Amino acid sequence: MNSFPLRRSEPVPHSLSALAKLLEISPPMEEMEVRGVAPLGAAGPEQLGFLAHRRYLSHLGSCRAGALLISAEMASLLPPDSRPRLVVPNAHDALTTLLEAFHPEQRTEPEVHPTAVFGTGVRIGTDVRIGPYSVIESDVVVGDGVLIGAHVVVGTGSRIGRGSILHPHCVLYPGTVLGERVIVHSGARLGVDGFGYVFRDGAHQKIPQVGSCIIEDDVEIGANTTIDRGSIGETRVGAGAKLDNLVHLAHNVSVGPRAILTAQVGVAGSATIGAGVLAGGQAGFLGHVTVGDGAKVGAQSAVMKNVAPGETVQGSPARPQAEFLRTAAAQRLVPELMRRVRRLEGSAEDDSKGPDPR
Repeated sequence: MNSFPLRRSEPVPHSLSALAKLLEISPPMEEMEVRGVAPLGAAGPEQLGFLAHRRYLSHLGSCRAGALLISAEMASLLPPDSRPRLVVPNAHDALTTLLEAFHPEQRTEPEVHPTAVFGTGVRIGTDVRIGPYSVIESDVVVGDGVLIGAHVVVGTGSRIGRGSILHPHCVLYPGTVLGERVIVHSGARLGVDGFGYVFRDGAHQKIPQVGSCIIEDDVEIGANTTIDRGSIGETRVGAGAKLDNLVHLAHNVSVGPRAILTAQVGVAGSATIGAGVLAGGQAGFLGHVTVGDGAKVGAQSAVMKNVAPGETVQGSPARPQAEFLRTAAAQRLVPELMRRVRRLEGSAEDDSKGPDPR
C-alpha cells in the first residue's frame, strides 16, 4: 500500500483550448496539445512555460516552451513572440488549476495493513487507509476517507476528521482533535505536553498539562512542526491556517483562521495570532501578545508587544515597517558619521590648545 497521497506523475495531455476553458479565459487562435507546465528555463516544445514575475523575463529568449502561461501584467511587458499564450489574471492561481488537471490524484483502494496495531473501542469510517506499523490507541475515532501513513501513532481518545491525511512518522498525543481535510506532514507532533514548570523545594516541578489541542478544518501542518496542548484550556489552530515546516506553537496559543506561519516561526504560550496573519520565517512571538487580524510580521522579527489589525511590523524588537526601514537606512550612514565626529573632535582638540606661544 502507499503511505502518501499520490498524483499521476506523467502529465495528462490537454489541448490549449481545453486548458483555456478550465481557466475560463478566451482560447488562443493557435491550437496544440500540451503535456504539462514547467518554468521558462526548463519547459520543452510540448509544455507551457510559466511566467509570473518580471525577474524571469530575461529567460524568454532561450525558452523552448511551445506556449506560455502568463499573468496579464506580464503580457503587457513581453516583447513580440509568436508562441500562443494563456493570459490569466493571476498566474499562480491558474497554475494550481492546471497542475490539478495535468496531475490528477490517484486514489488507492481502502486498506488496513496487517501490522497496524489497534486499542479497544476504535471506530473507523469507510474508505480508510492505515499504513504499516501504525498504532491507533483506544477510543480513537477515524473519519471517512482518512489516510494514515506508516509508523503513525494516534493517542488514546483522539479524533481524526473526514478526508484528513497523516503522513508517515507523525504523532497525535492523547485527546488531539483534527477537523476535516487536515494534512499533517511527517515528523509533526501534535498535542505535546507544554513547557510548564514551577520552582518548588529547590527544583523545577512539572505542571500537569491537562488541556487539549484542536486543529480545525482544512489546516495543513508542515514536517517536524510541534504544537503543545493547553496546560488548562486549549491550543487551537483555526480553519484554513497553514503552518510550514519546523513551526512551534506553545501551550494555549490561538492561531486564527487562514493565518500563514512560515518556516521556524515560534509562538510562546498564550499568544493570540489573528485571522489571516502572515508571519515570515523565524519570526518569534512573546507569550500573551495579541497580533490582530490581517497583520504582517517580517522574517526574523521579534514580536514583544501587541500588533494592531492590518499593521505590518519588522525587526527585533518588531516595530512598524516604515520605522524599521528608516532605522535601517540611517544605520548605513553610521560609519561616515563616526568619521565626521572623529574629525570634529580632532579639530576641537587642536583649537583648545590655542596658538603656539613661540
